[in-house]
Amino acid sequence: MSRVISFSTDDEFANSIDDLVIKSGYKNRSRFIRDASMFFAEKQQRGELEEMADNVVVEAMLIVYYQHGIEKKLLELRHSNELDVSSYNHACLPHSHTCVDVMNAKGTAKQYRKIIKSLHNTPNVDKVTFVSAPLRDSGCC
Repeated sequence: MSRVISFSTDDEFANSIDDLVIKSGYKNRSRFIRDASMFFAEKQQRGELEEMADNVVVEAMLIVYYQHGIEKKLLELRHSNELDVSSYNHACLPHSHTCVDVMNAKGTAKQYRKIIKSLHNTPNVDKVTFVSAPLRDSGCC
């Protein structure tokens, strides 16, 4: 069931929202504002990884772009107790001339920070991205 929530704004702000909706690829204002609100609320509640308390448990995707030579380190990470890895995917990106591994995992903020720091200091790692799962009280799983 949908529910309408409205707010008032001046024309300049409304036009800037409409521009952002289009530039972001959304088909309508409502979905854009919903997603922007959820993103903002999550950042306000939990903050960025660097700001989270050490013991906060986070489910996230850890995305590692790299050149060959670190596969053993990634294998060890997947099978260590540092993160609880629930799924893993490897892809070769021929256009970018790079490999990418995506780990869906659960761990503490402190564990993620340690792993990301270690990966950043590993030769042949091009980029490490952390994407946390949204906060929800209920849902499909």
